[in-house]
Amino acid sequence: MLTRMKSAVANFMGGMMAGSSNVDHFGGSDLPLKYPYTRPEFLGLSPDEIECSADHISRPILILKETKRLPWATGYAEVINAGKSLLNEDQACCEVVVVRRRPSAGGNSTPNMTPTTRRRSSLPNGEGLGLREDAEAVPRLTFHYWGLFDGHAGSGAAVVASKLLQHHIVEHLQEVLDVLMNPAQLVPIIQGEEPTNHNLTPTTHRGITRTASLRGAAGAPGSPSQPPPTRFFTEKKVHHESLVMGAIENAFKEMDAQIERDKAVFNVSGGCTALCALFLLGKLYVGNAGDSRAIIIRGGEVIPMSTEFTPESERQRLQFLAYMQPHLLGGEFTHLEFPRRVQRKEVGKRMLYRDFTMSGWAYKTIEDDDLKFPLIYGEGKKARVLATIGVTRGLGDHELKVHDSNIYIKPFLSCCPEVKVYPLTQYEHGADDVLVMGTDGLWDVLSNQEVAEAVTCFLANCDPDDQHRYTMAAQDLVMRARGVLKDRGWRIANDRLGSGDDISVYIIPLMYGNW
Repeated sequence: MLTRMKSAVANFMGGMMAGSSNVDHFGGSDLPLKYPYTRPEFLGLSPDEIECSADHISRPILILKETKRLPWATGYAEVINAGKSLLNEDQACCEVVVVRRRPSAGGNSTPNMTPTTRRRSSLPNGEGLGLREDAEAVPRLTFHYWGLFDGHAGSGAAVVASKLLQHHIVEHLQEVLDVLMNPAQLVPIIQGEEPTNHNLTPTTHRGITRTASLRGAAGAPGSPSQPPPTRFFTEKKVHHESLVMGAIENAFKEMDAQIERDKAVFNVSGGCTALCALFLLGKLYVGNAGDSRAIIIRGGEVIPMSTEFTPESERQRLQFLAYMQPHLLGGEFTHLEFPRRVQRKEVGKRMLYRDFTMSGWAYKTIEDDDLKFPLIYGEGKKARVLATIGVTRGLGDHELKVHDSNIYIKPFLSCCPEVKVYPLTQYEHGADDVLVMGTDGLWDVLSNQEVAEAVTCFLANCDPDDQHRYTMAAQDLVMRARGVLKDRGWRIANDRLGSGDDISVYIIPLMYGNW
């Protein structure tokens, strides 16, 4: 077991399954690809340009072409890794998406709608929209969508998610379209029924016993004929933004399930983290599953819009799952955490440990079971779940196992995102206020504050009317994180080690959310 774990750890120290992306596209599977490998469509690259972008020595930074302007003057830049994998395992998508309800064949409106996705090459004032509107007026919502997907063990899952996640979001927004189209109306508890008045005020019927209240409310024999007394509340108040959050959360789960289904008939390798942002009905929604990150920079202040999910940040969730279902550990791991590996000579001694119930540490007497390999091994960026993977949320990875074993990793990897909401139209934003979205290649070497200072300083020296300023700022940010190739590798400011990972960055101006 120890030899096997050492081998597994060694495989991942230089990047998870380095070079395994070769299998995706160069004959490693008899199954066809669901989608061919490419770079983001909005970059408008030719096959030759895509090939040139994969130079691990020069690591050219890719930015938007002049004629490929993204919605909202969005800036984007990316660079490939320094040799960790053959292909760039990051993927990105940016679209303007319409959710439309289509009348049924019988003429009655139903929630069953077909998504219409449209991409526009325009400035925020709407120039060059070139959008065809249906002659038939039907209820619809339009939202802006940005997505970043960081693949591991191949680029297959990231490519698929970049193509399809927004469509799953549309499908779930379709289910609540009628409610979202009426923001002044309360959210009905039962779909299709008129909403009732929410009452969260504690009851004043203090003389009524709890038993009598329950009996009356349930219509039990002997209950009085008058209406049952008011309970503590009549119903919970659900806000419209919660419906959007639920749609995003369910879309991630559907996307993960589709990847699992697709693996049976297509070559869809590995897994990916997923970070997306939606601007809908005046609010910005950011959903994250993985270790990518999004921050808002407003007036120089940093507002975090995501949380990284790593073996350390989710230690207690992982330990609890292992405690409740010990068979998932295959009899070779322990769910307990120790400051270091336990040695056989320490059996019977008291050593520091912590369980899923603990944030602090305590001592326990070491037993033979404690000699098993720890569920979470390492710390910081080197921490791994079951000595295999360094992220704990994302899409895919259904077939991933501990090296040379039949122990599956997936039960410990959650596809559920955390969704945060920012009321965009409630604030006045300046031209330098932005949302920055980046894969972990950026954040591994630059802190939130360093990114905020770099972006703010760069934009302050640009012409405020130049719509390319956000792309140039994204390019500058990627360059700062990649660094310059020197004798001792890629180096950034103060001769620190630069990022050797794939880096993808969006810089999205917030002021356009106020139109």
